[in-house]
Amino acid sequence: MQVSARTDYALRAMLAVADAPGRVTAAALARAQQMPPAFLQSILVDLRRAGLLHGQRGGEGGYALTRPAADISVGDVVRAVNGALTTVRGLPTETAPYPPAAAGLREVWLAVHDRIAEIVDRTSLADLLSRPPAAPRGPGPAGAADTHPPGRPPRGAASPTG
Repeated sequence: MQVSARTDYALRAMLAVADAPGRVTAAALARAQQMPPAFLQSILVDLRRAGLLHGQRGGEGGYALTRPAADISVGDVVRAVNGALTTVRGLPTETAPYPPAAAGLREVWLAVHDRIAEIVDRTSLADLLSRPPAAPRGPGPAGAADTHPPGRPPRGAASPTG
């Protein structure tokens, strides 16, 4: 799965706003999160339009969440800046056409979409803020992950039959 810079920046900005004691200016967010200010501004516009952020102008201005961090999911933020959670060849996963020989791929991509939706929709900003910092993971083999399908050994693991 590829996460765009836009999506990553949107989530980082929302977490920074959620973690702040008051309103946060775009300039302060850009500095603290090391984001290009103009790019961040366009992301903040999308988050405001989606009803996730409230912006106030003036000396006491800045951005604040429109509802508690526990009520805003990662999925809400991703959809606000991306539209669809997953795409296939630039189309929403649900609408991507396939010729008969590859029709089975549609079901695979829909299952991937459903799993991603399940995870991002149940994970709130508050959940992320309450987690202890994790150690960075080093690069592993392509497709390596901490979890694997039940009944199947992880990639590279010895099979039970030898």
